[in-house]
Amino acid sequence: MERLLIKDVLSEENIGKSLNVCGWVRTKRESKGFAFLVVSDGSTQDTLQLLINNETPAFQELYRCNTGSAIQATGLLRESPAKGQKFEMEVSEIIIFGEAEPETYPLQKKGHTLEFLREISHLRPRTNTFGAVFRLRNILASSVHEFFQSRGFLWIHTPIITASDCEGAGDLFTVTSLDLHNPPKNDGGDIDFSQDFFGRRAYLTVSGQLEAEFLAMSLGKVYTFGPTFRAENSNTTRHLSEFWMIEPEMAFADLRDDMKLSEDFFRFLCRKVTEKGEKELAFLESQYKRISCEDLARLAETSFAHISYTEAIKELKAAKESFEFPVSWGADLQSEHERYLTDKVIKGPLIVTDYPKEIKAFYMRLNPDGETVAAMDVLVPKVGEIIGGSQREERLDVLEKRMKQTGIPRENLQWYLDLRRFGSAPHAGFGLGFERLVQYVTGMLNIRDVIPCPRAPRTIGF
Repeated sequence: MERLLIKDVLSEENIGKSLNVCGWVRTKRESKGFAFLVVSDGSTQDTLQLLINNETPAFQELYRCNTGSAIQATGLLRESPAKGQKFEMEVSEIIIFGEAEPETYPLQKKGHTLEFLREISHLRPRTNTFGAVFRLRNILASSVHEFFQSRGFLWIHTPIITASDCEGAGDLFTVTSLDLHNPPKNDGGDIDFSQDFFGRRAYLTVSGQLEAEFLAMSLGKVYTFGPTFRAENSNTTRHLSEFWMIEPEMAFADLRDDMKLSEDFFRFLCRKVTEKGEKELAFLESQYKRISCEDLARLAETSFAHISYTEAIKELKAAKESFEFPVSWGADLQSEHERYLTDKVIKGPLIVTDYPKEIKAFYMRLNPDGETVAAMDVLVPKVGEIIGGSQREERLDVLEKRMKQTGIPRENLQWYLDLRRFGSAPHAGFGLGFERLVQYVTGMLNIRDVIPCPRAPRTIGF
């Protein structure tokens, strides 16, 4: 008999049918003449209650059906006469695939802290919380592709190993095949990367944007969705060393086009996750009370306000509350500033534009004032920045000057300059850290709780 997923079993049309399900035992309870198992297979937030009569052969297998055991159950689905579930399965046969010793299985029926569950990342997806988080992550990932594919964007695959530092920040992981105990040295005493695998120093990518630009300048509209890496030594609830980035890039587009795309994109994701993940969102809201289906549904229908960075600074300086970080024109906005703007001033989502050139990347288009760039950040309530983007600098002379001013070496980016020599055109794009999005939607306070195997300083256990 074909196995059915629990999400497909729990339907009135299956009442009275003989069905076959597989899953992991959550709880076991015995009473006079009967026993009850609650199982989950990860396909849904719901579980399935199994009823085992003591007169069936299945009852003889109960001693092996402890919490955590993997089993297969065959039986008839019926309406449950008891409270707590609408359906239950009256089991005729049980097969145990893998037992779990109650003395050592760490996920017994009791409360577990998120900190403890991070120590057993290989088992935490079996909990209600992480089952919900990872199903919502899947909904969001598929919705990313649905949005861009429906708008004519091509999904591209940019390199994981690169010779360039897109942001110029320098926090990169080096990739090497050299003997770390005895690396070759040059005349200056430094490591001679010319003898390395690629003949030059190579890194794990911090962004696929630069490569996305040359593809957009041939294919029109493209997007990346893949892993990126930062060697920044940040032990915070909002930083990972390995994370996934979504980066669309559009040719023949300016900052206004970029802002519209980012707003449409974020609203689309909010709408899809409320349509497809209602049970998961309701569970997380009930447990953590940080975001609700109603909040996300409201965002899906709310137009984003627009202000310039200069206007934002004026609002912050006029604020009656004090900030930990001082406010001044030329300083980057901190999370507390961004949350004040969204939660107190605008009372909704907001796009801030035209940042000082000194605090933004070299590739952002210089505005006519010579002091600001055509950049934008999308801010959402309770969190702050969730999307960052810009119109790219398409003028060769201006780009060369900006690279010199910011100390970006030309030798690895001659191809990038070629894009401005051969058929240059206005183009724009943005970046969205996928885990930041999942963190926002799920209400998880720590970003390490929205990715299966978090990578952070001193954290690489799984």
